[in-house]
Amino acid sequence: MSLPIWSPVDALPGAYGAPLACGRLRARPEDFLVEEQLGFAPDGEGDHLLLRVRKTGANTEWTARRLARIAGVPVSAVGYAGLKDRHAVALQWFSIPRPRDGTPDWSILAEEGIEVLESHPHRRKLKRGALAGNRFQILVRDLDPETIPGLDERLAAIRVRGIPNFFGEQRFGHDHSNLVRAHALFAGSPGRVPRHQSGLWLSAARSQIFNEVLAERVRRGDWDRPIEGDCLQLAGSNSYFLAETIDAATIARGEAMDVHPTGPLWGKGELPSRGSVRQLEDAVGIRFPTWCEGLAAFGLAQERRSLRLPVADLGAQRVDGGLRLTFSLPAGAYATTVLREIVDANETAAIRATPQTP
Repeated sequence: MSLPIWSPVDALPGAYGAPLACGRLRARPEDFLVEEQLGFAPDGEGDHLLLRVRKTGANTEWTARRLARIAGVPVSAVGYAGLKDRHAVALQWFSIPRPRDGTPDWSILAEEGIEVLESHPHRRKLKRGALAGNRFQILVRDLDPETIPGLDERLAAIRVRGIPNFFGEQRFGHDHSNLVRAHALFAGSPGRVPRHQSGLWLSAARSQIFNEVLAERVRRGDWDRPIEGDCLQLAGSNSYFLAETIDAATIARGEAMDVHPTGPLWGKGELPSRGSVRQLEDAVGIRFPTWCEGLAAFGLAQERRSLRLPVADLGAQRVDGGLRLTFSLPAGAYATTVLREIVDANETAAIRATPQTP
């Protein structure tokens, strides 16, 4: 069973034309700073501790293992809301069961690039996805920001319209390995794999189909405005409704970013969209028949994801030899999707080729 042809992330269309300049991303870990926004306060009591951790040059699972070792608990008892890349400075939240014998000495982790900045009692283990969003500060080096044509205009357009909500390349693994393995899974030939691993591959397949649908909407020019047959998502919610007709009020809500067009996260059941939207989504699905059938067979339900990503607090600071971008994104969004609409920021080969073993 041959692999379908898919569009790699770097070949996806931009909503605003070509990037305005070329630069280098993550030349140093401190060039890429991400800070988790929990969206809730620690309880102040309970059987767990919420730890606010600054990690440099360390991935999330590796950090969780180090925290578990110092706390004397199984790594499965450590909670975290999301995965953060190794090649960055991340301010991230973890939870551990509250120690009975006093607070562990976290300072011994400093030489491994891990600092525990805060510790708060909490009632529950921190669950995956329990984030309001992330705040980013990203320095793109090796460019002259004073000579970037149209930078202020591009930033202004993004503040008003947002950007296409593509899944980033991290979703698909090195050389799209998660998609290759998903295809093998659907073909019944991956061998015995842990459930969490197969879930990663299934998510990658769903994400690629979504990216293909969104790419077509970007090419058509209607990725950021409601059209008849769209399933419109309410801002700040996973809820959506079918827009069988579009009136002036719906158009105004779209322009105000109160509702967003959505695309499919494929699974069992019928697509809820209608009209030309449904035709487009069906046409993309036909290109990935094994994946669509496999996702349904594995029991995933039809879900929707916003095609448009609002970019909050977007700012740019011109610095010597580079451009520092700051912005906030909701949980589940990718900072690289913002960058690609502004600059072509390539990572070094060394960074791409040095995974960290948990």
